[in-house]
Amino acid sequence: MARKKPGTNAGSEFILFDVIYEDGTQLSNRRVSATILGGLDGDEPAKEIIEAEDSRIAELSGRPRGPIKTISRSKVR
Repeated sequence: MARKKPGTNAGSEFILFDVIYEDGTQLSNRRVSATILGGLDGDEPAKEIIEAEDSRIAELSGRPRGPIKTISRSKVR
């Protein structure tokens, strides 16, 4: 059976985002649940979720992440 390319499933459970931080660092393919997005706020809830994840990771690792400068949906390959 042929395999599908990642990100081509219209009913995907997650949306992928590229995040650029104020220090210039970029992280790609940050996953956010699709059920949270799409309302009147658009992709704004994704930023809040990613910031919460960054905070939790910083707490566990002891290395804080800087503030997010921009967030955009990752391009489908």
